[in-house]
Amino acid sequence: MRRLTLSITAALLALAAANAVRAQSASTDWPTRPLKFIVPAPPGGAPDAIARMIGQKLADRLGQQVLIDNRGGGGGIIGAEVAVKAPADGYTLVLGYAGPFSINPGLYDKLPYDPVRDFSPIGMLATSQNILVVHPSFAPRSVGQLIALAKSKPGEINYASGGTGQSTHLSMELLMQMGGFTLTHIPYKGAGPALADAVGGRVQLHFIAVPPAIPMLKSGKLIAIGVSGNTRLRALPDIPTIAESGLPGYDVQTWYGAFTRAGAPAAILARLQSEVGTILKTREIEELFERQGLDVGTGTADDLAHSLAAEIEKWRRVVKAAGIRPE
Repeated sequence: MRRLTLSITAALLALAAANAVRAQSASTDWPTRPLKFIVPAPPGGAPDAIARMIGQKLADRLGQQVLIDNRGGGGGIIGAEVAVKAPADGYTLVLGYAGPFSINPGLYDKLPYDPVRDFSPIGMLATSQNILVVHPSFAPRSVGQLIALAKSKPGEINYASGGTGQSTHLSMELLMQMGGFTLTHIPYKGAGPALADAVGGRVQLHFIAVPPAIPMLKSGKLIAIGVSGNTRLRALPDIPTIAESGLPGYDVQTWYGAFTRAGAPAAILARLQSEVGTILKTREIEELFERQGLDVGTGTADDLAHSLAAEIEKWRRVVKAAGIRPE
């Protein structure tokens, strides 16, 4: 019996060693076929643009195509679920951002994926801010003036968002919670219709991304009263942050990161992290991102992991305090 046990043990050790050799060989040869980059959003928005810019540079460095796979719908849940069902072999990446990765865990009681447990971070690709804009007919010209007016007319002022639970909605909820005032939320089916009604004066204020904001501000169709992050925008340096304009401590930044399935071979994950980090240091990417109103991310997996954990907790608190439920 002892000899049989020793034989089985030796066979198992030999099998493990052989598997390790094969895994190492696969990691060394990787990639041998095209990669897929899943974007949990439709074409045309910032997540899609970022994935395409990074995907092209990654393809150049790896010598394999990186195919962009847009899977919009369900607040990003559809795309994230597709990604979590992919093999953990490093051939499938997913573009993570606030909605599906840091807001949905607090918004939904149950998700078909866990953004922390089911994915391994590759790197923080980009960050951006939103601009708080008002229609020219709306009197406040600063966040402080907005807060004062809103407190005198609770619930009488309305604001637009791209939909319940979207980042623009929760950014305003956080503003109200920190400022101690109440506005009326008008949710739209997407950022486009929300912007159209903000420009038309049918809603009084709105959080908007930088690229679509700039032409509206230059034409005078909208007026900016604050930016959401903790620093002023390089493209619009005259607009104060919300924190310095009446609400100290307010800081909301939009983030975009690359992930792959948890369990991918360590050597492949390290290669992806290294390649993405190198890409983000290029002047070309910096210029491409700047034209999209984006700041280049740090690129590191640790920064992405820490940011994700903090963002999940932050938005979970906001959602709970506001009693928000998905539509």
